[in-house]
Amino acid sequence: MKANRYNIVFIRHKGFVILLLLMSTAAISAWTTIGDIIETGLYQLIYPANFGNRINVPDNNPTTKQGVYLGRMLFYEKKLSANNVLSCASCHQQDKAFTDGKALSEGVDHVLTTRNSMSLVNLLWARKFFWDGRAGSLEDQAITPMTNPHEMGQSLEVSAKKLSITATYPVLFKLVYGDETITGDRICKAISQFERTLISCNSRYDQYLKNAYQPTRQELNGMNLFMNGPNPEKGIRGANCAHCHGGAKNYNELFHNNGLDSIPKDVGIEALTGLAADRGRFKVPTLRNIALTAPYMHDGRFKTLDEVVDHYSDHLKESETLSTFLRGESNDIGGKTLHLRPEEKKDLIAFLDMLTDSTFINDPRFSDPNKIASKQKSKTNSK
Repeated sequence: MKANRYNIVFIRHKGFVILLLLMSTAAISAWTTIGDIIETGLYQLIYPANFGNRINVPDNNPTTKQGVYLGRMLFYEKKLSANNVLSCASCHQQDKAFTDGKALSEGVDHVLTTRNSMSLVNLLWARKFFWDGRAGSLEDQAITPMTNPHEMGQSLEVSAKKLSITATYPVLFKLVYGDETITGDRICKAISQFERTLISCNSRYDQYLKNAYQPTRQELNGMNLFMNGPNPEKGIRGANCAHCHGGAKNYNELFHNNGLDSIPKDVGIEALTGLAADRGRFKVPTLRNIALTAPYMHDGRFKTLDEVVDHYSDHLKESETLSTFLRGESNDIGGKTLHLRPEEKKDLIAFLDMLTDSTFINDPRFSDPNKIASKQKSKTNSK
């Protein structure tokens, strides 16, 4: 059998690269059969002013248009897994705000992960990653799921070799890095560039902050509960959420014990620090698109937002490391629980629904390029 031959031509013009693959026999993959226009140059990260400029982009991995393009391809690339079935997107699906809808995810060996898949959103501002914050950069974070034997289960060296024997990836890596060498480090850097572009900033709450949306009475009631701590002596009722989830991005990079267990099975960041004071402490997740990211908590124990609100209202478990933000908060004078009323719980969830960003979950810049190209190919073949 004769080896397939491919002629690859780059045409540079006004900041664009047109990638043309003229294939003598079979197509390599759907996205290369038509020809892609790849913009080059620095990628402009656009976000609202109220998100702040304390962004986190390493000096050795600037965000470029061609790097984001490659990173997006790799994010959806199944060759990065040992069984060629899983990709980053398997556990981080766009329609679920880049979660997977499962309490725990199944890896290549069919063993479940130990923690819930976190939403990938507004990572540009993050400094610590994973539920226990053990990674200090997106580049470091990317290594674990790809190489963990219970997740994608493949070494970076093997991944690099698999990509190196394709016709397309060496060309793309040359476009991004200056030569065709494919390494694990370059793979992680490209994926990180793409992930930094996953910015969610067009929910109804964002529109409200810009005076472009008028919340309903129920949403306003829920917003007030969310922002306020309870002060029953003054007749102020609150859900006490803003300590951890306040601000325009709806999270503060904190680690807290949120009262799930008196004696936690998973000790959280204590496993890293060795400090008893850290027992049961986990990273506070963003509430962006929270209505789409069930189930909830680090172990996915709560299936619905109703269960989450009930937990904070009535079922906090006391322990020595329980967050001081949660300890002793009540809407009743002398009360021992937050004790929200049934209608207040509904109002609070109505506000949480305001945090859903339909633009983000439908943005074609973040979608699987293989599916888009397959549709384009189908249209071309039907003509």
